[in-house]
Amino acid sequence: MSFTLAILKPDCVRRQLAGKAIAFIEEQGFRIVSLRMVHLHPEEAASFYSVHCGKEFFNGLLDFMTSGPCIPMVLEHEKAVEYFRQIIGATDPRKAAEGTLRRKYAENVQHNIVHGSDSEENAKKEIAFFFSTMEIIK
Repeated sequence: MSFTLAILKPDCVRRQLAGKAIAFIEEQGFRIVSLRMVHLHPEEAASFYSVHCGKEFFNGLLDFMTSGPCIPMVLEHEKAVEYFRQIIGATDPRKAAEGTLRRKYAENVQHNIVHGSDSEENAKKEIAFFFSTMEIIK
């Protein structure tokens, strides 16, 4: 088994879709091993998304991710990173495969309801950003 980080973004929380998103994730066979609700400060969001610093969408991303609470989760599954990215679908919900989380609920490229780690290496870093090892129930 492996782990990935998922974040239900502020649009997901604001639109009261967190329960549906969590149910969908669990129905796909993921086990939630840690979960919390946070409201990121601009400095925290900038640190988390530092890989995108300098890109044209960076400031908008920070504004969006600090606009309300979000729900980071540590998920467990065989090939967790790869499979989670598959079930959430493309960033643009119009291009996401039918039946994926983003296709079902996302409004557009920016308001795409969910973040998923893009590699095993980044999953470890991202999980450590939000959770201590004591908070992960294995």
